Amino acid sequence: MKQSVVKITSFALALFVLFSTLSFTVEKHFCGEFLMDVSFTGEAADCGMDMEKVAKTKQKNCCKDEIFHIEGQDELQQFSYSDFDLEKQQFVLAFYQSYQELFVQKIAKKTFYKDFSPPDIPKDYQVLYQTFII
Repeated sequence: MKQSVVKITSFALALFVLFSTLSFTVEKHFCGEFLMDVSFTGEAADCGMDMEKVAKTKQKNCCKDEIFHIEGQDELQQFSYSDFDLEKQQFVLAFYQSYQELFVQKIAKKTFYKDFSPPDIPKDYQVLYQTFII
């Protein structure tokens, strides 16, 4: 049970690190108010309307491109021993000692006595309660 929990936790943490460093881009091409193409891997294909070739007069371009870029982490934070001050050292030491105290096993030592005689029983309980083993 413990091994499966450890494996699941380590797999979840690996996925968390992977997705926190992942970055991607979504590019959309609109022609007027209509969405013509969406691309997750490269450039979105245009609709084929080149406004420079169609009209030589100044005319507003009806096509537009939208680019959504989601940036992941470039660098993971590395641990620095210079940031490990006295308060953090005391906390780690106290946590470690209290954690170790949870798992202390008491070793029961069996003691055998050579010259130990059983105590004298003043009454015979089998006869007193009339309970006999048959």
